[in-house]
Amino acid sequence: MFATVFAFLVIVFGAFVRLSNAGLSCPDWPTCYGKATWPGHEQDIARANEAFPERPFETHKAWREQVHRMIAGTLGVLVFALALVAVGRRRRLPAMLLTAAVAAAFGVFLYIKGAYAASAALSLVAIALPLFAALRLDRGGPWRIAVVAFAVVIFQAMLGMWTVTLLLKPVVVMGHLLGGLLTFSLLGYVALRLTDTRVPTADQRSLQPMVIVALVLLAIQIALGGWTSANYAALACGVDFPKCAGSWWPMTDFREAFVLWRGIGVNYEGGVLDAAARAAIQITHRIGAVVVFGHILATAVLAWRRGLRMPGVLAGVLVCTQVALGIANVKLLLPLPLATAHNGVAALLLLSLIALLVRTQPPHGDDQPDISSFRRSASGYRRNDGSDSVTP
Repeated sequence: MFATVFAFLVIVFGAFVRLSNAGLSCPDWPTCYGKATWPGHEQDIARANEAFPERPFETHKAWREQVHRMIAGTLGVLVFALALVAVGRRRRLPAMLLTAAVAAAFGVFLYIKGAYAASAALSLVAIALPLFAALRLDRGGPWRIAVVAFAVVIFQAMLGMWTVTLLLKPVVVMGHLLGGLLTFSLLGYVALRLTDTRVPTADQRSLQPMVIVALVLLAIQIALGGWTSANYAALACGVDFPKCAGSWWPMTDFREAFVLWRGIGVNYEGGVLDAAARAAIQITHRIGAVVVFGHILATAVLAWRRGLRMPGVLAGVLVCTQVALGIANVKLLLPLPLATAHNGVAALLLLSLIALLVRTQPPHGDDQPDISSFRRSASGYRRNDGSDSVTP
């Protein structure tokens, strides 16, 4: 639960960094102008500006980016600890996770030294080992997911690196957002699944497909939101709502709007798309919001009627809040507190749907011994002397 809350804070702070245009405030990775923290003295700042003349040092931005990296690294350590707890003392699995951690650390070291190919190879090993350990683990779903979360965190670190080295490439920025929310979702699911012991009714279980559809739709909408932000299309329609730039359907260019890969070497800070392409992205995001709003609200109402009142109310309130924040961001020209809150409420809405999913599933009992089956099996054993006592 602590790791889940911490992951939420990392997401919100990451949104604050991105929306305050501090994503490239440290031009190198994982250091910041060659420092473990960031330049503080005048002579350090002078050296930083000399080493990176294309990116002059800005204290008010650099600290945000580097602090975000530090707390994200702390989250990685927490997830690693959870993975170790999940595998317990099972043979070879802890060693796999330790090897993955060492490979990831050496991958970062080699990246700093410029050995990019070797760094990438070690990073792939670091991602593959936890996934293999999760497959080998003889515990139930939540425990395996805790191990998978470690692999996701390692890949998320790579996305953070690529965000800087590929100069805010939109597909990487969007992937980084989704990776953070996936980490948060996996941790939230594990925490809720291992602690919720309530048994759902048949009506509540029948709601599960609708909840899964809601999660898929919300994930797509979050990806659209990340694409909107990464392409600086949040204000493509000006302050008009529900119209866009004074029209119900302005000039749009959907073909250019959703090109995922445009090559390497382009600096995407500030965006490279024209007004028509950005308008297409914004309109798509708005249409998606209507679909997601309707489905989640219907799911919340059904959950309330079937006795899942708390998660149903949370989902309903959060989806309404999220729509209100989206409209307010447009009308008020994307103020930083509201834009950051828009990301935070999206994460909470996602968690509320995960809570609803957990409430529609049978309680977790993978590690509970089946006493009745044990007794039935034991009853078949007899001592050689014919007595009914069972030998341990």
